[in-house]
Amino acid sequence: MQVQTRVDVFEMIFLVFLGLGTLVGAVVIAYTLYNAYKYRDEGEPSDDEDLPTLGELPTGGKGGKKLFVSFGLSAIIVISLVVWTYGWLLYVEDGPQQAPEDAIEVDVEGWAFDWGYTYENGVETNSLGEGMVIPADTPIWIDVTASDVWHTFGISELKVKADAIPGESDETWFVAEEPGEYTAECFELCGPGHSDMDSDVIVLEEDEFDQWMDEQLTLTISLEDADEEPVTDGFELTIEHQENDEYEQDLSAELGPEDFEDGTVELSDFEQGGSYDVVISPTDDEFEEIEDTISFTGPTDETYTLEAPDDENDDGGDDE
Repeated sequence: MQVQTRVDVFEMIFLVFLGLGTLVGAVVIAYTLYNAYKYRDEGEPSDDEDLPTLGELPTGGKGGKKLFVSFGLSAIIVISLVVWTYGWLLYVEDGPQQAPEDAIEVDVEGWAFDWGYTYENGVETNSLGEGMVIPADTPIWIDVTASDVWHTFGISELKVKADAIPGESDETWFVAEEPGEYTAECFELCGPGHSDMDSDVIVLEEDEFDQWMDEQLTLTISLEDADEEPVTDGFELTIEHQENDEYEQDLSAELGPEDFEDGTVELSDFEQGGSYDVVISPTDDEFEEIEDTISFTGPTDETYTLEAPDDENDDGGDDE
């Protein structure tokens, strides 16, 4: 069975029934008009005209064969439609077992009274920020759940809806054909803030979406001394994803002063968000070594204060 969205299935069922209904209606109306004309009243009947007599069965119709064929064909068509429709409705109920090729996967989590979105590359957004950002004319596979009570995630304009149940997941997918701004809402009464549990859904052109995603995976690190002046030498910085071995791309880097400009470096080569370990080591013993973990799930700007070994405050740095 070809993988199709729920919208495609319901539209297909509607068009099939509309087409067959129109065809049957046209045939019935045409046959009715034909018989109305054929058996129209033309005045007094002639003596040899074969008219039905009250209480007698009609002798025409070839022994009821036409009636039998008519009912038989009607039964076959109706039963076939019922079986065909039921099969597609089971598909809608169960959904496809895997995401379509080239689909973008997004985990959707609901809680009172907001929505959170996690992309497969670790980028996270939520309804308090930009909302869900997706490309146009691309399959979007969503895995929906909730962290507190029952919710239902739905985008009316895109005809997509999925239950959000704690401890369970409901999977479906859809395609937004046109760029624009849509609204995701909760369709399950979930508490006093239910009516305000909505989220922006921004559909971008594919190149605009790629640019947006690149911006989400931008990490800026700044180094300064105790006087808040940029540090330009005397250090080595190492950064590595905590699960680096699980990815094909090497999610690590070793940086020196030559990679910084006025104490700041911008990293945009990492294609995977998540938790990164950062180690800033001195090369001339002028400051304490710093170890930190960065949660890199969107545009991130970190500032570290490099402190001399004899400073009392050696906690590493300040995160912004």
